[in-house]
Amino acid sequence: MSIASPTGRAGLLGWLRAHRNWCLVVLLPTLVVAAYFTLIAADQYESEAHFVVRSADNQPAAPSGLGQALTLVGGASSERDALLIADYLKSHDAVGSLQARVGLVQRYRRPEADLVSRLWFAAPTPEQLQRYFDGKADVDVSTETGITTLRVRSFRPADSYRIIRELLQLGEERVNALNRRNYANAVALSQRRVAEAETEVAQVQGRITRFRRDEQDFNPQITGTARTGMVTELQGQLAVARAQEASMAAVLASNSPQLVAVRQRVAALSRQVAAETGRLSQGPGNVASGLGAYEGFKIRQEIAGKRLEIASAALVKAQDDARRQQLFVVPVVDANLPVRALYPQRIKIIATTFLALLLVYGIGWLIAAGVREHAA
Repeated sequence: MSIASPTGRAGLLGWLRAHRNWCLVVLLPTLVVAAYFTLIAADQYESEAHFVVRSADNQPAAPSGLGQALTLVGGASSERDALLIADYLKSHDAVGSLQARVGLVQRYRRPEADLVSRLWFAAPTPEQLQRYFDGKADVDVSTETGITTLRVRSFRPADSYRIIRELLQLGEERVNALNRRNYANAVALSQRRVAEAETEVAQVQGRITRFRRDEQDFNPQITGTARTGMVTELQGQLAVARAQEASMAAVLASNSPQLVAVRQRVAALSRQVAAETGRLSQGPGNVASGLGAYEGFKIRQEIAGKRLEIASAALVKAQDDARRQQLFVVPVVDANLPVRALYPQRIKIIATTFLALLLVYGIGWLIAAGVREHAA
């Protein structure tokens, strides 16, 4: 053995000298990566949750399987809305809220975190914190099922669980804020139209009230009907009196007291009929003009009432439509408290590094061999 060992070392040294390029390009970097991930890299724990974003009025044509089960939970999934929430969960707004609520900087600068994977800055800028957290959180929306998968990694199981719970809470708060904003925008126009119609109704009613006060007539329609009936009655009395006058003039002398009284009554009735008829259509405050003005007010009041009725119905419909279009978050898989570290994936990373460097070395060797062949 004492004789073979130097020979073996010499053979190893000879092999390394003969393959020094391969050792420098492939073996040495692979050993460095393996040393880091096996001896230095800190364990990272991942928490995962699944949810869907739904609206009550968005029903699929023919759901099946998991999609059908989720539809029974509360409507169809909206991929656009799910992508909107996913974008928010990775935004600087969400990261800033997480920093304020759970202290992302402290949680990603734990003592057990290694120098490479930890957050380097004790007081990072919002952009630096967002870029770092973007590598520790993943939000994926399935285009087939509409399920949003949320994953968060950190150096402690409790930290991952706390952060993902806060992210889910932020997502629900964002959905509620969108619902309030969409509801307000959807009904704002209808509310303005109702207010305008109510104002118009109040203005017309005020004009009618002023007309009644100025004309001292509560309802010209009733007044006109009463005066027309009175004129008709007077005309009937006048016709009877004239018939009586004609019959008495045929048998009595012209100076007969009875005939004179009848003629006086005919004259009085004629004057009264003329006066009442004039009040209907002539002179200031006549019934015809007052009735025309009042009917104009009533027509405008009826039109304004119809507009108010239509605007009120449109407001109710807009409110119902806005409620049906409201979004809500349906949990599918609750966040878990991780038990075993899934990251870093040491074997996968080392194997990938080795194969990638081997490929690079092979390409370089082929290029070098081609250059030598052309030079020869």
